[in-house]
Amino acid sequence: MTLQIDGVVPVIPVPFEEDGSIEEFGLRRAVDFVVHRGAAAMCLPAYGSEFYKLSEAERESVIAVAIDQSNQRIPVIAQANHPSSHIAAELAKRYERMGADAVSFALPRQFGSTEQDLLKYCGHIADSVSCPILIQDFNPGGPTVGPDFIATTRKRHANISYFKLEEPMIIDKLVQIRDKVGDRVGILGGWGGYYMLESIPFGLCGIMPGVPICDLLDRVFRARQSGNDERAYDLFGSILPYIAFSLQDFELFLQIEKRLMVRRGLFLSDRCRPLSRTLSEAVSNYIDNLIDQIIRVIKREELSITL
Repeated sequence: MTLQIDGVVPVIPVPFEEDGSIEEFGLRRAVDFVVHRGAAAMCLPAYGSEFYKLSEAERESVIAVAIDQSNQRIPVIAQANHPSSHIAAELAKRYERMGADAVSFALPRQFGSTEQDLLKYCGHIADSVSCPILIQDFNPGGPTVGPDFIATTRKRHANISYFKLEEPMIIDKLVQIRDKVGDRVGILGGWGGYYMLESIPFGLCGIMPGVPICDLLDRVFRARQSGNDERAYDLFGSILPYIAFSLQDFELFLQIEKRLMVRRGLFLSDRCRPLSRTLSEAVSNYIDNLIDQIIRVIKREELSITL
C-alpha cells in the first residue's frame, strides 16, 4: 500500500483495563472507527497513544493489532520513537517487517542538538527501512525544522516523504517549504488541528489529531480545502472550545480524549496510565460540559455517535 496522505490521520489512543493492561477490544474499535470515518491513514503508538508509558513489547503489540484490524483498508503508520537513532532504527525495521505501511518518528528535542546532529539522526533511521518515513517535530524550546532541513533530508533519503510540524505562525514557513521542495514532501499539522484553517491554503496536506473528533475535523478540512470557508469556520468554531481547553496540558488532553471515546461507545474506560493528572471536580465537570457540546455538534452534523 502506497502512502498518499490527503486529510485526517488520527493518532490512535491506547485503552487500558483496570489492572493497567491494554484493552484490545477498545483498540480494535478505535481502528474500525477511523477506517469507517474515511481517515487518510492512522498512526500509533505516538504521544496521543501514551507511547512513553508502554513497554517495547506493548508498542509492538498495539501496532500488530492495528495492522491486523485495519486489514489494509487504510495505511498504518507505526511510530518508532527513541532518543537513540540506533534503537529507533531497529524499531523501524521491526515495524516494517510486521507490515506497517510507513514509519514515523519524533525528533528528540530533550537536548540542544545541532541541525547536523538531527540530520544524522534522521538519516540513520530512514536508511534502515525502505517504506515511507514521516518525521514529527514539536520543539517547545524553539522553531521546528525549516525548508533547508526538509530539502536536505529529502535529497539524501528518498523515502522521507512527510513532516508533521507543530508550531504556531507557520504560514510563511509553509510557503518557503513549498518553494524549496514543491510537492515532493508533504506537510501535516499537529496540535489537535488547532492551526489547520490558516495552513490548508498554503499547502498543508493533512492533520494528525486524536480519534474522537476526527470525523468532525475531517469535515472542516474538506470544507476549507474546497474553498467552502463559511462552512469550515462555522464548524471549526463550534469545536474550538473543546480543542483549546484540552491543549492546555498534554495529560489533560489524554483524559479528555479518552472520556469522549467512552461517550462515543469506543472505549469501556477512560483510564490513563500513571503518572497522569488528577483532575479537580470543577475541571472534571467542565470537561463533561465540553463533551456534551461536542455530542450536540455530532448529532447536528448527522454523524453517528459510535460505529
